[in-house]
Amino acid sequence: MQAIKKTIVLYPGLFVSHFVPMMQLADVLLEEGYAVAVALIDLTMDQDVTLAAAVDRVASAKPSVTIHRLPRIQNPPAITDCGGDALLWYFKTVKRYNDPLREFLCSLQQQQQPARSVVHAVILDGPSADALDVTKELGIPAYTFYATNASAVAVFLQLPWTHAEGQPSFKELGDTPLSISGVPPMPASYLMPPMLDDPASETYKTMMRVSRRNPEPEGILVNTFASLEGRVLRALRDPLFLPIGDDGCRRMPPVYCVGPLVVGAGDGDGVGEAKEKHECLAWLDEQPERSVVFLCFGSLGAAAHSEEQLKEIAVGLERSGHRFLWVVRAPLPTEGVDPERLFDPRTDFDLCAVLPAGFLERTRARGLVVKL
Repeated sequence: MQAIKKTIVLYPGLFVSHFVPMMQLADVLLEEGYAVAVALIDLTMDQDVTLAAAVDRVASAKPSVTIHRLPRIQNPPAITDCGGDALLWYFKTVKRYNDPLREFLCSLQQQQQPARSVVHAVILDGPSADALDVTKELGIPAYTFYATNASAVAVFLQLPWTHAEGQPSFKELGDTPLSISGVPPMPASYLMPPMLDDPASETYKTMMRVSRRNPEPEGILVNTFASLEGRVLRALRDPLFLPIGDDGCRRMPPVYCVGPLVVGAGDGDGVGEAKEKHECLAWLDEQPERSVVFLCFGSLGAAAHSEEQLKEIAVGLERSGHRFLWVVRAPLPTEGVDPERLFDPRTDFDLCAVLPAGFLERTRARGLVVKL
């Protein structure tokens, strides 16, 4: 009788920069002999064409990976109801999809009787901690996966204890350095914008609530490797990394390095064997090894920079004297932002108009700027 493969269910995030690395992780799991199923929140924003295209490419290129679109919920959260805050919208959406996720996992369990072939584990996108309610209820081991670096994971894990009740908010701290284990001192003003909100705001409260759940899974998978981030990984693996909780226990799950996960054909990059090499790859092939600084800040519109910030980055690159490859998306408008278009990658813009005068010409010999 042929042995039934253990199934690992992946529950990716709603942004292409979270989805694609998790699909690369799927390749690793397949090589280890697991069956892989993907539970995907059905897209609720028609403008998110980038993620939709990435899902289609993975479905076509990875027939061994089963992709299940969870049924759409009634009256899903709208980003306009969240004040245009994409992160708050994300947290609310994930929580609302707990019921469809539960139904999907239960259906897998029923299909895989006897019990010896039950779902082996669920791997969640890092910010999807509210889905842990489902895995705990069903008794399925759960792990969280972070496509980002280990330093960012260290910050997220320690945030709830960095700002204690009654102390100044991160915004009030301004440029006061924060003491975060494993990470060099960092001004509080460098934190992501939601953490600089009023502590009484819904976004801030939700962010802190989700952050407090980060130690709950059986383990944390990070897209990094030890020789790159040895200092912070040693801190993360220290039993004293987190303080004692309200229950009198100290719980820090094991941290596993699973990177670097490298994009390949069919992973959502749109580069296939029959297609010509992208101009940036051809340009990179002509540069000396280890000589290029790469700048790319993700696909989410809310992570875009203002024109002023783009000009500051350009000045820094020019003064550095280094070769560089810079991926730039349309700058955020100064007013009249349409929250429903935060995910729209199709906005065209004039690079020369948003960068310092003559920047492209002066840096042409050592730099390449690509519009996202």
